Amino acid sequence: MADLDKVRIDKWLWSVRIFKSRTVATDEVKSGKVKIDGNPVKASYLLQRGELLEVRKNGFNFQYKVVDLIEKRVGAPLAQKCYEDLTPQEELNKYNAWFAGKAAAEQREKGAGRPTKKERRNIDQFKKGLY
Repeated sequence: MADLDKVRIDKWLWSVRIFKSRTVATDEVKSGKVKIDGNPVKASYLLQRGELLEVRKNGFNFQYKVVDLIEKRVGAPLAQKCYEDLTPQEELNKYNAWFAGKAAAEQREKGAGRPTKKERRNIDQFKKGLY
């Protein structure tokens, strides 16, 4: 895509859509959730082609190999060409199982109205797996 030799890691993570915003990408890098060769890096780290990234996101460990460097955010099909996903299959299976059903809104029986405070607490406990 571009003829870049190096790009800031936070900018690249945002550009290839691993994180939703550049601010989130910067914060995640600063908090040590992004590593190269097992070592945490700074947000200003200059990323090069061929480097292996370990990204901890939502409690899951993803691994990516940098194929191409970009600075501007692009569409998902173009972004996917900029990295190779090396995440182990069992980690992907855990992530997909966790992610399944997150997009659909919760339904309540017609005419039941809003949940009471006690029902809300029970629902929250159930979601957290306390039941």
